[in-house]
Amino acid sequence: KLLNLCSKNKINPLIGSAGVSAVPMAARVSNKVGLESDAQNFLLMHAMGPNVAGVIGSAIAAGVMLKYVLAM
Repeated sequence: KLLNLCSKNKINPLIGSAGVSAVPMAARVSNKVGLESDAQNFLLMHAMGPNVAGVIGSAIAAGVMLKYVLAM
């Protein structure tokens, strides 16, 4: 919501909830909640971007953790 105050174009806050690496369920839940609010609100493809970014971030974090664990 803070970003919406600072930006010219509004961003749906449901997109942030899709940023976990539960593919594709988190994006589907965001889409379903958005459709309940507004039947014209199709968020699935917009929610998949942060969803995939969450997967990539999890993979990088796992690699860093493995590096430090195996270095012990």
